[in-house]
Amino acid sequence: MTQHSKGTALITGASSGIGAIYADRLARRGYDLILVARNKARLNELAGRLADDTGRTIEVVTADLGDKADLRRVEKVLRDDASITLLLNNAGVGVTASLLASDVDKMEEMITLNVTALTRLTYAAAPGFVARGTGAIINIASIVGIAPEVLNGVYGGSKAFVLAFTRSLQKEFSEKNIRIQAVLPGATATDFWGNAGTPLEHLRSEIVMPAEEMVDAALAGFDLGEQITIPSLPDAADWAAYEAARQKLMPNLSLSAPAARYRAAAA
Repeated sequence: MTQHSKGTALITGASSGIGAIYADRLARRGYDLILVARNKARLNELAGRLADDTGRTIEVVTADLGDKADLRRVEKVLRDDASITLLLNNAGVGVTASLLASDVDKMEEMITLNVTALTRLTYAAAPGFVARGTGAIINIASIVGIAPEVLNGVYGGSKAFVLAFTRSLQKEFSEKNIRIQAVLPGATATDFWGNAGTPLEHLRSEIVMPAEEMVDAALAGFDLGEQITIPSLPDAADWAAYEAARQKLMPNLSLSAPAARYRAAAA
């Protein structure tokens, strides 16, 4: 049975892992898809399978989002295609080595993909969503965005940006019928780990979530209206307490005089 279309979801990093699973789930929910990644063969295989299984329209865009020309092509798709109702910013890379053991050029490439590309794609999609009065953006961040001590600090910093950027978008679009969600996975069973320098089998099994379960939990969080989804967090009250502490800080983060402890120390 053909479902009524929910519009088109554009998914970056769609050829494997989390992106490919999201593609499967969103197609089964009634979205047509635009799949973006570098690996054309994998994209075509996934597109063919999903089209056969779901009857949805699946388009493939082969692009390296670290390349300026390719990134601009995807931005143009987001600006020009009014059928797009969901942007999934999933493309990203990570590093597990310490800062001093890392290649600074590779760190710059990571920032370009994790931060710059995500920002530009969001800026390409958002005006159309606002003009049409509907749309959703899902940004795949990471738990290292709030726990940067866990892995490479540049990677953690890039994901902290994704979290902060998402929070700002949530406030900006709160009255414009635009859904913005940040997903903060922990260790997930994908090829991310081998690419980042630590084979998956080197991780403790009790901290690694199957990718299918991670995506299903993230989509359940989306359905629940969550702005921030941490798939492995047992008690949502823990995040509420973390957020409440952050909100308590905010009125005192910018005042006209230094805190008394600094005046006392200076005296």
